Amino acid sequence: MQQSIAEYMQTVGQQARQASQTLASASTKTKNQALMAIHDALEQQQAEVLAANQIDMQNGRANQLDSALLDRLELTPARFAAMLQGLKDVAQLTDPIGEITDLAYRPSGIQIGKMRVPLGVVGMIYESRPNVTLEAASLALKSGNAIILRGGSEALQSNKAIAHAIQLGLQQSGLPETSVQVIETADRAAVGHLITMTEFVDVIVPRGGKGLIERISREARIPVIKHLDGNCHVYVDSQADLDKALAIAFNAKTHRYGVCNAMESLLVHQAVAEQFLPAIAAKYAEKQVELRGCEQTQKILGQQVIAATEEDWYTEYLAPILAVKVIANMDDAIAHINKYGSHHTDAIVTENYTLARQFLARVDSSSVMINASTRFADGFEYGLGAEIGISTDKIHTRGPVGLEGLTSQKWIVLGDGQIRQ
Repeated sequence: MQQSIAEYMQTVGQQARQASQTLASASTKTKNQALMAIHDALEQQQAEVLAANQIDMQNGRANQLDSALLDRLELTPARFAAMLQGLKDVAQLTDPIGEITDLAYRPSGIQIGKMRVPLGVVGMIYESRPNVTLEAASLALKSGNAIILRGGSEALQSNKAIAHAIQLGLQQSGLPETSVQVIETADRAAVGHLITMTEFVDVIVPRGGKGLIERISREARIPVIKHLDGNCHVYVDSQADLDKALAIAFNAKTHRYGVCNAMESLLVHQAVAEQFLPAIAAKYAEKQVELRGCEQTQKILGQQVIAATEEDWYTEYLAPILAVKVIANMDDAIAHINKYGSHHTDAIVTENYTLARQFLARVDSSSVMINASTRFADGFEYGLGAEIGISTDKIHTRGPVGLEGLTSQKWIVLGDGQIRQ
C-alpha cells in the first residue's frame, strides 16, 4: 500500500509540473474564462456539494469532532454563495503575471527590470473548511500556478464534490484538468510524499491546527508558507472610546469562534478597567463566553471570571473562552502581545493618534489594527478576492496570502547588442 501511495503521488506531482508549464503562459482571458466556467459548474452542482457536505457533517458528529471544527466544516447556503462570489472577485482582480517593474537603464545601455512570474506548483494541506478548496484553486489558477490540494479526511466528500465541479470548469476552458488536483486518499503517507517532492512542488501551504503546521514545518523539504496559530489581541487603551471598544471587543471574540482571526486575549488599561470590564462581561455573558482573568480582573468581576494561568496567555481557544488582563500602560500591552501572541493580528482601541502610531510600529504581527475588529484580517476583506492562508512568517510573504503571495519575480535584461567590456 505504501508503494502504491508513492506511485500515486509521483503521478500527481508529474501532472502538476506539466500543467504548471501551460498555466505559466496562459493569457489573463483564458484564466478568467476558466474561473467563470468553474463558477457556473459549481452553481449547477450546488445540491450535490451541499449533500456531500452533510455526509461529512454527519460523520463529524459521529466522530465527536469539536464544535470549532464542525463550524469550519459546515457549508451553509450563505457560505456557498460566498464561495461563488469569491470566484467572481478573483476573476475581476488584476492579473499580476507578466507585470514588469523597476525598469532602469544602466551605463552599458542595457535596461534592467523585474517581471512577476508564478511560483510553479503549490502543495496545500488543510483541515476542515472545504471552501478553502475553491479559494486556493481559484487563486492558484489566476496566478498561473498548478495546485495539489490535500484536505482533511473529515471533509473528504465535500472536497471531492467541489473538485468535480472544478474539473468540469477546466474541461470547458481548455486548461489542463490536472491544473487542480485533489488528493483522493485519506492515507497520511500522502502528506509525507507531498512535502518532500522537491522535483515537482515549489511551495507548501499548510492551513489547520497547530499540530499540523508544526509537523509540516518540521518535516518538509520544500519552502513552507505558514502560521502556527491565531492568538489575537485587542488592547483597550486609557484614551479609548468605550462604546467603540465594546463593539470591537464583542465582535472580535463572538462573531465566529473557530477562526484564526478571532480575539483570544483582551487587554484593558487599568484606568478604564473598572468601567469597561463589567460592561463587556455582561455582553459576553449573553453569549456564554467563559472569562479567564488576571488578579485585577478577578477583583473587578468577581465570580464572573476564573483565574487565568500562564498557559492561558499563549492559548488559541477557537471556542467561547477569553483570557482577560488588566494592563498598566501601552508599553506593557505591547510587551505582552509580542511575548505571548502568535504574530497574527492585534488591535488597539484608542483616540490618541500618537499612541496608535506607536502601536502600529512596535507590535510585531502580520496585521496590526487601530479601532477595528481583528475579524477583518482576511483576504476577502483586504480586497484580495480570497486568500490561500494567512502567513505569520516574514519571508516570502506575510499576512493574508492572495495572488501576489503566490508569485515571485525574475530579473529581465533588455539589450540591443551590448557586450560586456
